[in-house]
Amino acid sequence: MASTQAAAPSERSYIGPMMMIGVLFFIMGFFTWLNGPLTIFVKLAFSLDDVSAFLIPVAFYLSYFVLALPSAAILKRTGMKRGMALGLFVMAIGAVMFGEFINLRNYHGALVGLFVIGAGLSLLQTSSNPYISILGPIDSAAQRIAFMGICNKFAGFLAPLVFGALVLSGIDTLDQQVKAAPTAAARDVLLNGFAARVYAPYMAMAAVLVVLAIWVVRSALPEIKPAGANDEHAIGHTGRSIFSFPHLWLGVLCLFVYVGVEVMAGDAIGIYGQNLGLPLDATKHFTAYTMFGMLLGYIVGLALIPRFVSQQRYLAVSAVLGVLLTLGTYLTTGYASVTFVAALGFANAMMWPAIFPLAIKGLGSHTEVGSAFLIMGIVGGALVPQVFVHLKEVINFQLAFLLVIVPCYLYILYYGLRGHRAGQRAAG
Repeated sequence: MASTQAAAPSERSYIGPMMMIGVLFFIMGFFTWLNGPLTIFVKLAFSLDDVSAFLIPVAFYLSYFVLALPSAAILKRTGMKRGMALGLFVMAIGAVMFGEFINLRNYHGALVGLFVIGAGLSLLQTSSNPYISILGPIDSAAQRIAFMGICNKFAGFLAPLVFGALVLSGIDTLDQQVKAAPTAAARDVLLNGFAARVYAPYMAMAAVLVVLAIWVVRSALPEIKPAGANDEHAIGHTGRSIFSFPHLWLGVLCLFVYVGVEVMAGDAIGIYGQNLGLPLDATKHFTAYTMFGMLLGYIVGLALIPRFVSQQRYLAVSAVLGVLLTLGTYLTTGYASVTFVAALGFANAMMWPAIFPLAIKGLGSHTEVGSAFLIMGIVGGALVPQVFVHLKEVINFQLAFLLVIVPCYLYILYYGLRGHRAGQRAAG
């Protein structure tokens, strides 16, 4: 049994744990960024409109809001290490459910499977994000989370390509065959075969998740007590309730709008391309382009933070870049407009790595619960795209994209400049 530490490990001792947590962030990224191509998949497999297809991110991200606080309660009992393993087991159950229900052509059941996958990810996120934040000095946490982000977004880059090759290959031809099917029975045969392509990949992913869960449980990953590693004395709130940390609550809203714009750039880009009249065989890969932009953003962030610029200042600069790129999406069309959407990945890359440690700074014994509230903010990935998909029904979809995203970036700009210091008497 690993010994419990009252403070974060020294710099040399946290390299090994960082590598292990990096594997978990890879898994989180792979599952999270399947939602983009999955939205394209279900739209054809179940003959859905855009609003119904966008229930994919709703089911996935809503689970974070529902289960983040229960996850914090579980982590109080299990500790972070066993909590991570439990999250992987829950994800495996969800993957089996999703594959089975898709194979049965039951869309609502498949959404439940996605919700369960999200539940496991909620537990994994609630444990791994504060863990990596307090594994070393809190002021350099953005750098460590950026390394995690590279693992996460590299997986996000691979996921649409792998899913496209295994499941979405020949989707334009299939779409034409479905539309030309002489009878409803012939059409169902085509769609049943298409839906069945998902089954084997999801069963394989479930098996991998079980193996990883066992590996985490048996590993030498150290336990860290948040109360010792993230002391509230640093900002003058000793012994106060969690409601005495306004920078946390402003951070929850910041993560809400951030995840919303991240999902818009990553998951909605395929539907965005379809609305521009681009072919399905092209749009199935668009999420990978956004993830490539995020990878570049993480590499730049790792090089600059905190050596040349603070994590909060970089957050503000990224928000301004996001506004400018969003204007570019509106002023162009075709592949040029899609390129601007993908480039938002670069602007978004360092936002989570900056927001999360800024929001939990100094929470001490409230770190697990504060982290859970932040994870609840991930529900922005469910709600912000829903605002877009409904708004585009009544106005031009590019204008809808602009009107939804720009206010989000402006709030992120505020948090990077002022919001992260709210209520801190000795702000860093």
